[in-house]
Amino acid sequence: MRKIILSLSLLSLSLTSCSTVLNNLPYVYKIDVNQGNMIDQTMIDQLRPNMTKRQVLYVMGSPMLVDFFHQNRWDYIFSSKKGGEVREQKTVSIFFEGDQIKNIQGDFKPSAEPVLKPSTDKMVDVPKRDLEKTLWETMAGWFGYDDSNDDVKKEVETAQQPTVMP
Repeated sequence: MRKIILSLSLLSLSLTSCSTVLNNLPYVYKIDVNQGNMIDQTMIDQLRPNMTKRQVLYVMGSPMLVDFFHQNRWDYIFSSKKGGEVREQKTVSIFFEGDQIKNIQGDFKPSAEPVLKPSTDKMVDVPKRDLEKTLWETMAGWFGYDDSNDDVKKEVETAQQPTVMP
């Protein structure tokens, strides 16, 4: 009986030591794992009291959890584990009264002042297009099939035709 207990304890020690060794091997790539809704302080700063659910959806995205029994509570959860490090988790709960924000709880707190998101749009001046000829007419002109020459030929032919008068 002692031999069985000794062999089982040795087996369990060897298995745990293997997992420790395998988890700490040098030069082994460990991926970053991100799960849930990406949450950052700039998103939370855009939330204001009395915002509607639709506006919150636009700023924050779909909630990770919508409790069936508490329809007025949306939970946003973000979990991040950088290769081999300890997992970090951030949560934000948004409470609604009717269709408007009542309270925000969690790891992030909204700022006291309204935050304006800077625009990243750039203006570009586009030169005006010359629309005298279509693309097909321009390409046909490259190969000598220009319709403008045909118009000149038609005018010459009509001028050369005899006119009959009664």
